[in-house]
Amino acid sequence: MNRLAQETSPYLLQHADNPVDWYPWSDEAFELARAEDKPVLLSVGYAACHWCHVMEHESFEDPETAELMNERFVCIKVDREERPDVDGLYMEAVVTMTGHGGWPMTVFLTPDGRPFYGGTYFPPEPRYNMPSFRQLLLAVSEAYHQRRSELERQADALVDAIREASAVRPSTEPLTTELLSRAVSALAAQFDPEHGGFGRAPKFPPASNLEFLLRTDREDALELVRKTLDGMAAGGMYDVVGGGFHRYSVDDRWLVPHFEKMLYDNALLAGVYLHAWVVTREERYRRITEETLDYLVRELRLPEGGFASAQDADTAGVEGLTYTWEPDEVDDPGWLQPFEGRGIIRAELPADARQRLLEERQRREQPLRDDKVVTAWNGLVLAAFAEAAWRLDRPDYLEVALELARFLQEEMTGENGLLLGHTGTALRRSRATSRTMRTSRTVSWSCTGRQATCAGWRRRGR
Repeated sequence: MNRLAQETSPYLLQHADNPVDWYPWSDEAFELARAEDKPVLLSVGYAACHWCHVMEHESFEDPETAELMNERFVCIKVDREERPDVDGLYMEAVVTMTGHGGWPMTVFLTPDGRPFYGGTYFPPEPRYNMPSFRQLLLAVSEAYHQRRSELERQADALVDAIREASAVRPSTEPLTTELLSRAVSALAAQFDPEHGGFGRAPKFPPASNLEFLLRTDREDALELVRKTLDGMAAGGMYDVVGGGFHRYSVDDRWLVPHFEKMLYDNALLAGVYLHAWVVTREERYRRITEETLDYLVRELRLPEGGFASAQDADTAGVEGLTYTWEPDEVDDPGWLQPFEGRGIIRAELPADARQRLLEERQRREQPLRDDKVVTAWNGLVLAAFAEAAWRLDRPDYLEVALELARFLQEEMTGENGLLLGHTGTALRRSRATSRTMRTSRTVSWSCTGRQATCAGWRRRGR
């Protein structure tokens, strides 16, 4: 076991048996990097992430790759949900360098914390127009020791660019009718008229865009909302058996998801479908709202009163195994769409068939549940249940909301305000509200002098 065995994050504990000599985010790791003049390899992910598991199995569990990592780098593993400040800053760096981001995130840093190269998933062998992870490790290590001045300039330029972007202040101009109309037109230009949603695959549920369109009181905007909500709920990304939404669809049809289920997605989408029901009074939107909230109570509610942050994409190392079916397991094989030798249900199920399939699925091995309670995400859940209780006349939802409110007030509030979260019964931070995290990011990048670049965060760290 490595140092992560002493952590409480489910994601970090997943990596405790890796042959990689992982450090948590800590002063100790950066002090070692300075003492041994090694670059830092920062790896960021989360417990329910499918591609994080893939990269772990392919690279971090491989003894030869681990030996190379240990020999040439100081390796730090971060749970992006436990340290959104660290994740947010270095994600900005990766997006600046590559034009895109995601998890797992791999960033190479100088010993004082400045990023100089990064990306997301790297394969064990060259493919997808990417080098293998071991090729990358060798190239970065050699560049660090043989072309240090070039990397220093690159790191400085990147830090300056992100510092400049962080200094931009929000506009104080009022929201005008013309501005809102242009926003609707911009969304309409990106709209997929066949399947709903905006842009091409992969497709993420656009909760904020849909909320905005619902509030415009425009019929053309409402049609964009209807098409998207119906497309997302058809089956696949939406779990028609158990309720709730998987994180995103890898195709443009909302059919094949990455199977992790995130608390914040489902809280936001329950609100969107509820508001669509308020506007249209179309019963299918009420049904999706209730099925999603019922899923949260059944699968993510914890005995302490809060809600867990996610369920894993994989079961027994197989993506989507819990959620997919063989033809002889369902009443009608026509309900199934093919997925890696099994089937994804896309159909409107009769109530009795849905209940039977759910009971059968509950007897299967279940995906890992990340029991980390994130205060901000639980706030979204509280809002969803409270509003649904009022609008749908559901006293049971009101009781869930009241119990969650009591939990947040009693268990997630410290002397200085709200706590970031906790895992199980281990409280995590003395003060980490959203405002504090934003301040940490600004301060860390605006420090003067190279040695101070990330000092603000490390003081807030372990």
